Amino acid sequence: MKTASNLVLLVVNSGSSSLKFSIYAVNASQQTLFRGQIETIGGCGRFRVSDGSGQAVHAQSITVGDHAQAVQSMLDWLAKDASSLKIAAAGHRVVHGGTRLHEPTLMNDEVIAYLQTLIPLAPNHQPPSLQGIAALQQLRPGLPQVACFDTAFHHDRSEVEQHFALPVRPELEAVQRFGFHGLSYEYIAQALPSHLGKNADGKVIIAHLGHGASLCAMNGRRSVATTMTFTPLDGIPMGTRCGSIDPAVVLYLQQQGMKAEEVSDLLYFQSGLLGVSGASGNMADLLEHKTPQAAQAIEQFVHHTARAIGSLAAALEGLDALIFTAGIGEHSPVIREAICRRCEWLGLALDAEANRAGGPCISQVHSPVQAWVIGTDEEQMIAEHTARLLSKNRQGISS
Repeated sequence: MKTASNLVLLVVNSGSSSLKFSIYAVNASQQTLFRGQIETIGGCGRFRVSDGSGQAVHAQSITVGDHAQAVQSMLDWLAKDASSLKIAAAGHRVVHGGTRLHEPTLMNDEVIAYLQTLIPLAPNHQPPSLQGIAALQQLRPGLPQVACFDTAFHHDRSEVEQHFALPVRPELEAVQRFGFHGLSYEYIAQALPSHLGKNADGKVIIAHLGHGASLCAMNGRRSVATTMTFTPLDGIPMGTRCGSIDPAVVLYLQQQGMKAEEVSDLLYFQSGLLGVSGASGNMADLLEHKTPQAAQAIEQFVHHTARAIGSLAAALEGLDALIFTAGIGEHSPVIREAICRRCEWLGLALDAEANRAGGPCISQVHSPVQAWVIGTDEEQMIAEHTARLLSKNRQGISS
């Protein structure tokens, strides 16, 4: 018999070639029960699951053709190894909510149709999310599903931050500076008081540095400015994405005979760390390679991240703290140090030993600008939003 204590929330984060999921207990603490990942969708990959303490409970080689098969494999594992649990609802990370969706939203045909229109704005993020939602609709009809949007955190920034210098025309209405990684920034915003104390509501820059990377300036723990704009392609160089680029480059490439799909593939999947190094889009790999090309790729990343920090500090008219998070931000002391050294002019004095140890505080005691390493948890934010929305709508979620 499945009782209220067996109810769980399923959180799904569908990547371009992977599917991550987390299982949370439906109770006051929303305890993490499991975290899993299916890698290399479309080929031979790995299916891994760990429990809430991080202990591995399942690992196997697996071949799945698409996200629908990945979702089926995930549900098969749950049915076999966690059969006492009953999924009460599913929450999804959806990168783009466009101009309409700024809050966690219960999925229906109308919402899905709108999200499909946004695929050109996030071509390597939006389709997998929608495929994961569609797969669960088919395999678990009637299961409440909630979409949580990376763009939502930034939607109430000032008008000057949200709009490009373009004519006011109906066909340009959806061309805005949306901003992304909002679920990560929202999580860090909630965590700031326990680390920064009174400075939590001050002028803070968060550097979400991973395979996809962006920075966000906050004041009062609300978004003021961010480096990604219309799409997740903009901002600093990333694993395979070029970051900010003169729009005339796209026009030039098309005039040279490249098709739109070829230009998109170049900018999204062949550029960034991978394109400059010619070897890898993974920062850890580049730090080991010791080649001139790898060094140049690292320099591009560090330089443009530090440059973005200066720009965001100008938007804030000052800076109280710099926060590092996500894969590179949390795990690469070499990159953190290189960036912090270039921010000394802002008043940031790095504690090199604390940085090598991983922090959490990596600035000197009397540094005018603090520097911290804080782990992010987008899935936790999705679980909280999902439980809150469905409880509000009386969908049977309660503690």
